[in-house]
Amino acid sequence: MICLKEFEFDAAHYLPNYHGKCERLHGHTYKLVVQVEGLPDAEGMIIDFLQLKKIVQDLVISKLDHSCINDLLPQPSAENIAVWVWQQIEKPLHGDNYKLYEVQVWETKTSGIIYRG
Repeated sequence: MICLKEFEFDAAHYLPNYHGKCERLHGHTYKLVVQVEGLPDAEGMIIDFLQLKKIVQDLVISKLDHSCINDLLPQPSAENIAVWVWQQIEKPLHGDNYKLYEVQVWETKTSGIIYRG
């Protein structure tokens, strides 16, 4: 079973190792989808949505929202952002009955990355 939660954050970035308009500073309203795989516990839940929200909010959204992502990552492509997000939440989202399954980072409504560790 998969439990998922969507998040949004606004951030700026530029891609210094890219040749095109994205090498200049610009911003996106990103969508982040975090999926946790597991089996329901005695309460009938894989993970409480509130717990999932707090972990992602505290470890990821609070650092990325209204930031320049280049302050965290030298080449903040969607791919590199997805890996960074995974690294922040993989251990906190590993419990007796669940584990992190997938991170999606969407730069636009039609362009995104799926990362499964």
